[in-house]
Amino acid sequence: MGTEVTGGGSSGLTRRRACTCSKDDFLPEESFKSWGNYVNALKETPTRLVDRVFTRSSVQEELDVKARSNNEMKKTLTWWDLMWFGMGAVIGAGIFVLTGLEAREAAGPAVVLSYAVSGVSALLSVFCYTEFAVEIPVAGGSFAYLRVELGDFVAFIAAGNILLEYIIGGAAVARAWTSYFATLCNHKPADFRIHAHSLPEGYNQLDPIAIAVIIAVCILAVMSTKGSSRLNYVASVIHIIVIVFIIVCGLINADTKNYTPFSPYGPRGVFKASAVLFFAYVGFDAVSTLAEETKNPARDIPIGLVGSMTITTIVYCLLAVTLCLMTPYQSIDVDAPFSRAFEMVGWSWAQYVVAAGALKGMTSVLLVGAVGQARYLTHIARTHMMPPWFAKVHPKTGTPINATICMLSATAIIAFFTKLAILSDLLSISTLFIFMLVALALIVRRHYVSGETSDENRNKLIVFIALILISSAATSAYWAISTGWIGYCITVPVWVVATAGLAFLVPKAREPKLWGVPLVPWLPSASIAINMFLLGSIDKDSFIRFGIWTFILLVYYFIVGLHASYDTAKATHVTAIEDGAFRKVEEGNQASSTTPTE
Repeated sequence: MGTEVTGGGSSGLTRRRACTCSKDDFLPEESFKSWGNYVNALKETPTRLVDRVFTRSSVQEELDVKARSNNEMKKTLTWWDLMWFGMGAVIGAGIFVLTGLEAREAAGPAVVLSYAVSGVSALLSVFCYTEFAVEIPVAGGSFAYLRVELGDFVAFIAAGNILLEYIIGGAAVARAWTSYFATLCNHKPADFRIHAHSLPEGYNQLDPIAIAVIIAVCILAVMSTKGSSRLNYVASVIHIIVIVFIIVCGLINADTKNYTPFSPYGPRGVFKASAVLFFAYVGFDAVSTLAEETKNPARDIPIGLVGSMTITTIVYCLLAVTLCLMTPYQSIDVDAPFSRAFEMVGWSWAQYVVAAGALKGMTSVLLVGAVGQARYLTHIARTHMMPPWFAKVHPKTGTPINATICMLSATAIIAFFTKLAILSDLLSISTLFIFMLVALALIVRRHYVSGETSDENRNKLIVFIALILISSAATSAYWAISTGWIGYCITVPVWVVATAGLAFLVPKAREPKLWGVPLVPWLPSASIAINMFLLGSIDKDSFIRFGIWTFILLVYYFIVGLHASYDTAKATHVTAIEDGAFRKVEEGNQASSTTPTE
């Protein structure tokens, strides 16, 4: 069986057996051909960095790089598939595990408000993603969108956090899967983990079952996207039935006394829980990576994304209300809250139904996450910011097998060691950061087109965006360090004035061709503000871990990614010029051959 791979970032293809690997599969670019070339590349790092920071990709370039995967992904998905993928990607460990943790320790019964806040933030981000997914229907998701509007460097930093988001999210769900499986087997949630006394706290509960689940999901994900969709559809239907069961039977056992006090930790607890519970909405961006495999992106993606997120938000709020009406928030079990809640009210048999439904849901989340993360890595590798070996698409299955196996291997390693609470906080930072960047990119897309927007309008755009970011960050920081309200009287009006300035003083440079986000720039600006505000409620240790990861990304970028992507971009540019010159010559020859002779 043979596949084709690109070398040196050019469009030339060489035949190579699918089961073999060589240096050119990982570092085919000119800068890595010899040590001398690499040393020269390192010397040019400042010049290359400036080039990558200020150079923008184009929509056509993002579509063209699909050829570097050698084989096309198959267009098999409809809005119905995307709707179920969206719900399958989101409704999982977040609602079935973190609800109990945050209700008990941060918000109390007011956790329903936390879900509502997170849901609004997620829905705003969904709108931003939808326009990009329709206009740029490639597997790269937010990475491709940021390359087009904010440049390679910002896109790479976001890409690293996207990959981290998926790895951590998958690991968290896999560990939660073990907890509910233990409940289903009439054991305590931690009974099936191995306690390693020599490892530090938070990393010493080893989880072999999580690894087994990830391996099974990996096999399913590489077989077929449509097959994964069908399995996800069946699992999600069963999951929805179980959720209806939880809500109906839970409300039968409701006691309104459990809703007093409603908000024992005050507004600060509500927003702190909201920042963590944003984890429960992570996964919808995986649906945007399926645009390349969607039959009619302009119709199917908006319906699939917005529809699934709206349903998910309503379901989450109903489940949160049900849990806190069944059980006093102080008594909620943080590992398997819904199963234990039914046991506490005397419906012991129901805990097994809940555990089985939770397992179905988390399996769907893992499966859709596996599909999405592989497609992110595939598109990143197409640009050579990651080795092009990861961009290969298998000719028979039409799936990116290399990327899928690599991402799920990393997920399995993290899931084996790391506690859920550590994973959820770090995941929320990465996700909120990425969603903020996508909203920013949408504002740039609507108000700026290189070569068309005047210098005056460009400068006004920069000033207003800077004011939006600064006021949003200041609001978040003030919330984190102060219990007063004076600061908001400054930061919020600045945000309003800056957004209004964008709306009325900077003309639109581009309108969407097929489907557009309403209320631009107000909606993406609100998305930026809410995402940054929620960041102010996350603990310091999570920011430290986020900083360490970003530092690792920068080291890799300056050593490898910068030079690989620079060479690839230049080689592609040269090829495009040569192709253009060739076409002109051909057109000239055709014109001369049809000119009548005197």
